[in-house]
Parts: sequence; structure tokens; C-alpha cells
Amino acid sequence: MLDLTDRHFRYLCRILSKNMLLYTEMVTTGAIIYGKGDYLAFNEEEHPVSLQLGGANPEHLAICAGIGEDRGYDEINLNVGCPSDRVQNGSFGAVLMRSPDLVCDCIKAMKDRVSIPVTVKTRLGVDELDDYDYIHSFVAKLRDAGVDGMTIHARMAFLKGMSPRENRDKPPLNYERVYQLKRDFPDLHLSINGNITAIDDALKHLEYVDGVMIGRAIYQNPYMLVDVDERIFNHKHSRRMSRKECVRACYPYIENYLSQGGALKHISRHFLGMFNTCPNSRQFRQYMAQNHYKEGADISVLEKAMSFIPDEESSAE
Repeated sequence: MLDLTDRHFRYLCRILSKNMLLYTEMVTTGAIIYGKGDYLAFNEEEHPVSLQLGGANPEHLAICAGIGEDRGYDEINLNVGCPSDRVQNGSFGAVLMRSPDLVCDCIKAMKDRVSIPVTVKTRLGVDELDDYDYIHSFVAKLRDAGVDGMTIHARMAFLKGMSPRENRDKPPLNYERVYQLKRDFPDLHLSINGNITAIDDALKHLEYVDGVMIGRAIYQNPYMLVDVDERIFNHKHSRRMSRKECVRACYPYIENYLSQGGALKHISRHFLGMFNTCPNSRQFRQYMAQNHYKEGADISVLEKAMSFIPDEESSAE
């Protein structure tokens, strides 16, 4: 979810759900230790929020985990599943599935440094390491190293012969294998990820595992989160917010960002999927694409774009 789940999108997600755990984009240890920018900025409203780290050096990961804790993050998550060329060149992400002992060293180093939970996101295997015995052994080692929880993308990762984009969709899903891991490790907090596109699907998975991670489906249709607090966390709302109300709830945040010299497009790009199932959603997106990048663009652009959407449809399922 690189370049997608930034602090602006996470703010929108928090408007929609007060309870779910949010994750940052993967931030490399090199960027944090040697980079000149602030890669760890987040809004206080985002809590609970997890900092996802990319790296393979235990000492560097411990340093970055400590910085993350000092900055106020609620969890540190190590990415051991990303198959992109960038992470392969850096020998982290899914590459680490070949080195479970190193992953354990990373976990121990981070847990020695911080008091907040340290978790791992991974896949069912990598390349030829595709049998259940391997992932069972992998999870067992991480559990023994003290990992506080794992999220498993229910697919293999193929670093050879398959592009990062293909790795998102082509390897077959195997939800049952994740369920089996939960049965084998009942005391380990285990979440599932992979092609989960609706709250109904999430509820079915929660019959077998402890948590559900949803990524691109939420980015493409953020409004699906409007039911999460009630249906997943059993927190009743007095009234269901409409799509337009969710966008307008972000206006104070947007105006504050603009007053500090920010550009509307940095935030408004994350709203393009909000009206995907509504009449005239295409007109909404077209107007936004033509206007939200312009110098001086402000919330009036959003208001005009939303005027194409009938009010009675703004709260449609």
C-alpha cells in the first residue's frame, strides 16, 4: 500500500471507523535513520495506529522501533511479505521468509527495545518453500521469539518469474491453511489478509481467526468502513453517516493542512473512491481530476464535485 495509506488517508479511515487498527505504509529503516524527511508523522486522531517497518538488520530495526514508540505509535509491525523489486534488492520483505532465524533476531531486538506490541505481516511461503510444514515451522519460531501477533496474506510469494503486481492476485488463495495455523497456535493472535473485499467476508473469516486485514478494497471503496464499528466491534451508532458527511467531517483537517501550505490534491486524491457505487460517480471523479491539483484549490472543489452526486444516494449501500 505504498503511496496510498499515508496519514491523510488514515485520517479519512478514522472518520469512518473509530476502532479498527490502522497501519502506515511500509517505512524502511534506512529512510528513518538516514533520510532527511519526516517519515513517521501521523495525526493524533489516528490511534490506534501501527508503524510498519521494512528492514533486515536487527540493530537498525530496534533503533527504528524505539523511535516509533517515542513518537507515539501503538504497535510495531515488521513486513516479511512484500515481494516488490525494491525490497528484494534490499533483502527484506518476503525475502526474509527464507531466513526465519534472522526474523527471530529482529523480533527479539525490537522487543528488547520497546514495550508496545511487535507483530509480523507475512505470506504462506516463498517460491519453492510452499508446504504447510514450512509455514508451521516459521510461525512456531516467531512465536517462540516472542512475536505478539501475525497477519498472514493467504498466498505464496513468488520472487522469481512473477511481478509484484501479479503477486497480489495470481498465487492461489489458501484461507484454510491460515485457519489451520490458528488451530495449531491457538494462543497466538492471528489475522488473515488477501482478497477480502466486504464486511460480510470479514465476519466469515472471524469465525476462524482473530483479525482481518483489508487493504486495497478499502482504498477503492473507503465507505465500506462505515459499518465496521457496529458490525465488527459491536459499537452502535446513533446514526449512520452518509458519504458526503464523511468527506465534510474532514474539512477542518483539510483547511488546517491548506493553511500550512499543503496542497488539496495530497488529501483529496484519497476521496476518489468514496462515491464509486453512486450515480454520477464518474462526473465526481472527472471534476476532481480536472480541478483538485490546481494552485489555490480548496474545499469548494470538493463541494462542487459532490454536487454531481444526488443527496439521497450519498448514504446508499
